Amino acid sequence: MAASGALPGLFFCFAAMVLLIFVSVSPPTWNSVSFLNANQYSFGVFGYTGSKVQVGYYFPLPGDINTGILHNLTFVLILYPIAAGLSGLALLFGLCGAAYHRAGTVFMSLLSGLATLCTFIAWVVSMSLFGVVRSRLRSNGIGANWGNANWLALGALVALILGFCTAACGVFGNYRRSRNNR
Repeated sequence: MAASGALPGLFFCFAAMVLLIFVSVSPPTWNSVSFLNANQYSFGVFGYTGSKVQVGYYFPLPGDINTGILHNLTFVLILYPIAAGLSGLALLFGLCGAAYHRAGTVFMSLLSGLATLCTFIAWVVSMSLFGVVRSRLRSNGIGANWGNANWLALGALVALILGFCTAACGVFGNYRRSRNNR
């Protein structure tokens, strides 16, 4: 193997990609992973339980939760699938870096940094968005609880931070082939 320095970054980028894929297929596609659960609804990246898959949505519950700002913040959730794609690309470049050349590890570092930025922005927006919605629903007497997608996204964010740091350190690993392999 050409560069064992790229392997920790590979592991963390793979873990982040899997977690971000789970977050991205939240309701209405898969109801087991959601950001917020209220009454019979689970809310995800592309809609809620029973809705069609769409980017940006209004909440189907009564109260003052369907403002223009909250609706516009649901559009930002598209950053989760984008971050999943970027971490997947980082994984592919990391495989090239681990098997062949330092340039793959450099690109893995850059893409994992970009995926970290996307995930951080999406996580802050989703926590703010669903925190406001949860608070407003509870003030209207509707039971609302956090879903597990918030914590999966936080795990992906931590994995991407570690993936970026280890990939950046892996760039300086040993990429020379030994004389016995020539």
